[in-house]
Amino acid sequence: MTSQPPAHGDDDEADGLRKIIHVDMDAFYASVEQRDDPALRGKPVAVGGSSGRGVVAAASYEARAFGVRSAMPSGRALRLCPDLLFRKPRFEVYRAVSQQIRAIFLDYTTLVEPLSLDEAYLDVTADLRGLGSATRIAEEIRRRIRADTGLTASAGVSYNKFLAKLASDQNKPDGLCVIRPGEGARFVAGLPVRRFHGVGPKGAEKMARLGIETGADLAAKDLAWLRTHFGSFAEYLFRAARGVDLRQVRPDRPRKSLGGERTFFENITAPEALRETLEDIIALVWDRIERADAHGRTVTLKLRYADFTTLTRARSLPHAVTDRAEFAMLGRTLLDELMPLPQPVRLMGLTLSALEQDEPVPEDERDGQLRLGL
Repeated sequence: MTSQPPAHGDDDEADGLRKIIHVDMDAFYASVEQRDDPALRGKPVAVGGSSGRGVVAAASYEARAFGVRSAMPSGRALRLCPDLLFRKPRFEVYRAVSQQIRAIFLDYTTLVEPLSLDEAYLDVTADLRGLGSATRIAEEIRRRIRADTGLTASAGVSYNKFLAKLASDQNKPDGLCVIRPGEGARFVAGLPVRRFHGVGPKGAEKMARLGIETGADLAAKDLAWLRTHFGSFAEYLFRAARGVDLRQVRPDRPRKSLGGERTFFENITAPEALRETLEDIIALVWDRIERADAHGRTVTLKLRYADFTTLTRARSLPHAVTDRAEFAMLGRTLLDELMPLPQPVRLMGLTLSALEQDEPVPEDERDGQLRLGL
């Protein structure tokens, strides 16, 4: 496993393999706030609403040290960190900084696949500037981001997207990790399966019950066994456990919808509890909509009952949903129209679709689902 950048040299990559970089800004929203307000530097900062129904959209590393995480209710964040300083999101500023960073990427490759305002894949196989290796390119990009924006970025370098994204998480913050050709399977073998993108807490719990804790445990299972236990997810798990990913970096991947859903630990019956949960989902999904700068005309509410039957209700407008208040109003109306519910609910989701202005979306957020840390 490679946890530090290797010595420079053209042997960083092998002929015939793609050279992929995943760049991920460090605590992006919170870091922008700390950059613009020196009084916040070195202090625990959360971006989001501090009210009773507020949700943390981003947390500085000082706040993370107390256990504060994105998607966490603000009340809980304050209990974990009483000195936590809240700042309201400034998406126009975050978008402007993101455009600065995007311009830097495009100096090195035209193959840039943004995942959100603060991360992207780059295919630098062509090496437009003749720097000699993807590692050198990643170092140069990180240097320029710091110089131009005053912010730090972490980067992962490898021969496919799956490994590059894992690598960018390895040495955060302000780190670089390189996984060379031939090292992918060994790197993945030592990771907990929870690090695999697409494997949430529930999935990790199921794997643990089946004796799977690490990539090596997963790689020991054959495809037939995985299909028995994980259905259509088996193929992805089989490849991921071996460090295999054939997806290309696609600058213009279309998106049909964007949203989120929440599965409850216990089925919910009380209308007020359902409405409160909907408010959490509205806050988190609207944050994702703002980050992607997406505009859509249809809002869909999804409910899955205790007997696993699924119900969806949608409302379309002649114009794009313009703000969070309108998005929230449509979601609340859809839920209220279904009250009283015939049975308890085990899952709730809300989606914005009929998008008019698309940007690429990560593989683990396809079909409009932003998993809400359940």
